[in-house]
Amino acid sequence: MKLFRIVAACLSIVALAAPAARAFEKQPVSVYHARRAALAARIDGGVAVLFAAEEPLLDFMAYRQDSDFFYLTGWTEPGAALLEVAADAKTGRVARDILFLPTRNLRMEKYTGEKMDEATPQVAAKTGFDEVRSMAELPVVLNQLIAADRGLTWRVWTQPSAPQAKSLMGFVATTLAMDAAPHTHDVTAPVAAQRVVKDAAEAELVKKASEASMAAQRAMMRAVKPGATELAVAGKMGAVWAEHGCERPSYSPIVGSGINSTILHYAENAKTIDAGDLVTVDAACEYSMYAADITRTVPADGHFTARQREIYNVVLGAQRAAIEAFVVGKSTINDRDRTDQNSLDTAAYNYINTHGKDLHGASLGKYWLHGLGHMMGIDVHDPSGYPAVLKPGMIFTIEPGVYIPEEKIGVRLECDFLVGEDGKLIDLDAALPHTAEEIEAAMKK
Repeated sequence: MKLFRIVAACLSIVALAAPAARAFEKQPVSVYHARRAALAARIDGGVAVLFAAEEPLLDFMAYRQDSDFFYLTGWTEPGAALLEVAADAKTGRVARDILFLPTRNLRMEKYTGEKMDEATPQVAAKTGFDEVRSMAELPVVLNQLIAADRGLTWRVWTQPSAPQAKSLMGFVATTLAMDAAPHTHDVTAPVAAQRVVKDAAEAELVKKASEASMAAQRAMMRAVKPGATELAVAGKMGAVWAEHGCERPSYSPIVGSGINSTILHYAENAKTIDAGDLVTVDAACEYSMYAADITRTVPADGHFTARQREIYNVVLGAQRAAIEAFVVGKSTINDRDRTDQNSLDTAAYNYINTHGKDLHGASLGKYWLHGLGHMMGIDVHDPSGYPAVLKPGMIFTIEPGVYIPEEKIGVRLECDFLVGEDGKLIDLDAALPHTAEEIEAAMKK
């Protein structure tokens, strides 16, 4: 009993010391309704069918909603479908959107909690849809729409990777005595065009993900030392994310020490950190479905060697060169071949290639192996065409890197940026150490 009281007291102290976990945040249902209306305007008088993500096969795998489905609906449970019907003046068809929900399993709800269905009181108002119907009615409704307007056969928009969409189209073809399933367009393309510019509330959610991710990066800087394991460092970051109310990491955390720091997507986190190692830590979290993406490179001993500092400062200089080159509405990101003189990639590469040498006297440009950045939002790599022209409301990363396996030196510095309404760049990770000196100071705390 005494041991129980001691453990309980310790847990209370941890709870008081930790920041208050925030509840999952969604925007008002009117916002999602407006997004669906915008999609309807993009699909050429057709219909769009999207399905929620399927439940994972294994119990220990957490459920995450399909990104496009969440963007359009705010719905976070599996088994649902969205039918967006665009208006058509020729046929007199009016626009409407319908949420289809699965039949409730009352036995399972004793374990999972109560679920909504089409019979739930005020379900349409609660979800923001024109109608909420049973999933069993989806093929019937789509059949009726196409039967009334055979032109819809060529204006159905679905998710190419959704097996439910293929099955639905096959069933519709059978019920309408068609020789082949209706031709479908890729609905993810018009949704991606909508998602690329964030509204103010979306930007705030990314900022909260960034705040939690920065707190975890600071914990990492205190945890990295010779003899610590990469896995333990990653685990401590995960605890901080949970304390800040984040659902999951944005991607598989990378804690690469020594030679592992030169491997871009190293995720085994299986090595023990040795004295003299550089440790590249690319790890961040999601908050209410919105992602951050942060990388810092730190010295295992708490201080950089002269050579490590030299390479680190080249990478930091490249990031600063990209920031200084930014011009809203003109600059582009992720121009990997650097064919565009307006690309921030070009500015960063030119800096790296004219500052510092390898052990053989060659320029460092060949040791940068990836694009400078990518769009962010609901996905850590939000969909976008590249090179992308940077406009107000866009959120993206700037992440130059130099990776020299021969020297076991891999340095990446990654920050998240928002283009403000005034056209200026906002570093969402400004409060986190950037310079070598700031990192060394943070590791001593």
